[in-house]
Amino acid sequence: MRARKSTIPSQTIDAVEQRVRQLCWRYADKLQFHGWHHVSFVRAKAAGFAEHNGADRAVVEVAALVHDVNYIVLRNSPAAAGRDLRMGILQECDVDDVVARWIDEIVDEAEMATRGRHISLEAQALSDADTLFKALPVTPVVLAHRYLSENGLSLRELAHKIVGEQRDVHDSGYYFYNPKAAETYSRWALANLQLWQCIKEAVDDPTVVELLDAVHAVDALDMEPAAS
Repeated sequence: MRARKSTIPSQTIDAVEQRVRQLCWRYADKLQFHGWHHVSFVRAKAAGFAEHNGADRAVVEVAALVHDVNYIVLRNSPAAAGRDLRMGILQECDVDDVVARWIDEIVDEAEMATRGRHISLEAQALSDADTLFKALPVTPVVLAHRYLSENGLSLRELAHKIVGEQRDVHDSGYYFYNPKAAETYSRWALANLQLWQCIKEAVDDPTVVELLDAVHAVDALDMEPAAS
């Protein structure tokens, strides 16, 4: 069993933060959803969840900082697609090799599409923070269109992805691992899933499809250069 004390010096965490922040701004056009706004939110919440569940907070913070670099490498990709970049960042910032491999394992373990009921405390803290970002009431309103653009998905594809990946996890009782997080945020999570279930049903209605096609046609006209 790993000790639950900090294993990464604060200056190393700062170096990882600086490197990831630089990448987020350099590739801001690629990271409309998974940019620094997302990374910093997940990092802050994951650190709090780590304090609560006894995980190694420093390791969780660094895992949160590098958990979504795959979206720089390949749009609409699993966390594993960012492994080389993730490990390169950690090596560049002098994270111990054993700890770096542990962090990479945590990122994979916490991924929504594949996570299970029994994952490590560090992966639980990271997962709960990332899941909370998805469940925030503001996310569908303010950020969903950014996810569509970033990952080249249609609204139908996103609705199927969210419901397909999250419904069974929610219904099985481990949408959030932290009991306090579950108590505080489950109402938001359920409302979010119900919304996306409704969207999934709506985009199969022919009249709604016509409506969306009309909206997209207007958007396409707005993007055309003005005649000289």
